[in-house]
Amino acid sequence: MSDHLFRDRRDAGRALAGLLDRYRGEPALLVLALPRGGVPIAYEVARTLGAPLDVFLARKLGVPGQEDLAMGAVAGDGVLALNDDVIRGLAIPAEVVEHVADWEGREIPRWERHFRQDRPAPAIEGRVVILVDDGTTTGAGLRAAIKALRRRRPVRVVVAVPAVAEATCEELAAEADEVVYATTPSPFFAVDQSYWDFAEVTVEDVRDLLRAAAESLPARASTPLPGEITAVRAEALPTQDGVPHADALADLVGDARLVLIGGASHGTHEFYAARAAMTRRLIEDKGFCAIAIQADWPDAYRVNRYVQGHGNDATAEEALRGFQRFPVWMWRNVVVHDFVQWLRDHNDREAEERGDKARFYGLDLYGIHKAMREVVAHLDRIDPSAAARARERYGCFDHLGSGEAQAYGFTAACGAGDACESEVIGHLVDLRRRVPESERRQGLLAEDELFYPDLSRRALESAREYYRSMFSGRIAAWNLRDRHMADTLDAILENLSRRRGSPAKIVVWMHNAHVGDARATEAACRGEINVGGLVRERHGEDCRLIGLTTYTGTVTATGRWEGPAERRWLRPALPDSVEELFHEAGEKEFLTAFRVAPRTGDVLGSARLERMVGAVYRPRSERRSHYFRARLRDQFDAVIHMDETRAVEPLDGRAHWSEGELPETYPARA
Repeated sequence: MSDHLFRDRRDAGRALAGLLDRYRGEPALLVLALPRGGVPIAYEVARTLGAPLDVFLARKLGVPGQEDLAMGAVAGDGVLALNDDVIRGLAIPAEVVEHVADWEGREIPRWERHFRQDRPAPAIEGRVVILVDDGTTTGAGLRAAIKALRRRRPVRVVVAVPAVAEATCEELAAEADEVVYATTPSPFFAVDQSYWDFAEVTVEDVRDLLRAAAESLPARASTPLPGEITAVRAEALPTQDGVPHADALADLVGDARLVLIGGASHGTHEFYAARAAMTRRLIEDKGFCAIAIQADWPDAYRVNRYVQGHGNDATAEEALRGFQRFPVWMWRNVVVHDFVQWLRDHNDREAEERGDKARFYGLDLYGIHKAMREVVAHLDRIDPSAAARARERYGCFDHLGSGEAQAYGFTAACGAGDACESEVIGHLVDLRRRVPESERRQGLLAEDELFYPDLSRRALESAREYYRSMFSGRIAAWNLRDRHMADTLDAILENLSRRRGSPAKIVVWMHNAHVGDARATEAACRGEINVGGLVRERHGEDCRLIGLTTYTGTVTATGRWEGPAERRWLRPALPDSVEELFHEAGEKEFLTAFRVAPRTGDVLGSARLERMVGAVYRPRSERRSHYFRARLRDQFDAVIHMDETRAVEPLDGRAHWSEGELPETYPARA
């Protein structure tokens, strides 16, 4: 991640305002800034949300002789928040802390008068307070301000900062009702590292912004909007086991060539079953000819050979044995098994009638060694001497061992992989030049068999950059991976269309994190892109993004990376979340299609919490680990909600999985 994420404080404020959009129109809203640096940011937040703006002071307690080092902070009424590690580490006597706190506390009323120019302080009691600063490493000032605010009895305190240290974020979450942030830089030594322009904010700047905010405050609407729950309930369309009625699905898909169907976890039975059922309908009724999944290309292509009646696998279970990378249950589960067998049977029938078989592809790039093996296997068939050269060149990767991604990322980031990279790049260039010649000598393979090694080479090239980027920044790695998947999807679409002589149609199965347009989520503030956003940019009305959500139940996941599959209890969704709103609508399951649900679209056009569970589920840190803010209406074209769902059953390790997990004893809504 760049050390300079925001252009300046105003830019950071606009980014933060987008994450707080759900508070727009809140009648009791009040935005308070920690001066001076927090005021330009809070101004943008208040202006966007249509809320009044004021200041709330907390003074840093500098270590005597090292005033830039904070040993704590003091807010109004003498409320203290101390950095105990600093005080203990420097053996600062209690009387010194008290003296500095008393001195700084006396300064607060004077500075309040400077900033407000004798305007009265706003009432806090009964208000929803958004407390804004320009960033924090220790959080002392914000913690002191929160404690002081609590004495004045607001109904809710929301801390909003563009940049915050990860550990500090957890501490603030224990004090505030909610913490909203745009980024958590790591390492994070100083607030100014998150800004290109971190110019000083003067007293006059603060006064001018407070004055401008007061003058521009819009009049509040006197008539409230229809109730959110009523709007969702009124426009909900019925589903059966997560599948819309045939007419509703046909209307939703229309003439789209790409239908991306997500899921809020990697381990929910109903998500897999609904995707499979909708895909069957789209293949049978709408002419879709392929499924592309969030999986390694070589593993999925083994399934592709099986469903087309080729390869050495005799059963669907054997065809799925290629999926060995964690989380194995993601594709080796009973629902996917049954769908693969259905697809094989469907293709056998279609071959007799029209000869047109549906295909099954993978889009991901984790398996760098598998991609290498596929390139070599292809060369073995068409040019054994080239295969021998490839084995020798690829041998430089052998020392990476089983932890291929992390190990290669480390050696590449440290420069140890440069020679290896040069070997592979040289081979790939040579391979691209030689493949057409070899094909002419051997006779053209079936078009799919020629397309397959080309995609394996694409995966190899992208995987190399992906693994290098893992140690230079998580966002760079995420963006490279999703761009690769979007590019691979486009290549498959083009290849199938050329082969069929007519526009091909593809269903895509992925996690909601990849399907929902990242531009409508807080991830956009961190510079993230994803497949859904790229597909929308490239294909416009030719695509549909469908998300799947749940409120509670069980989920197949694990408590640690590469841990065994477990059937875990999924806590009820948090307050202020999309899932809770859908739960309160009182329907067991339903479809919200935003094109025909304008009132619901208005409700969900503002940012709310949204839950996503990956392979790992950490309920004890659920807010931080699994929730983010998103504008659901702009993220998806439609959402299917199933209120209570169950864990998907893996094909492997069922004994351990069947033991399950009892619901935790702490309150579900804590």
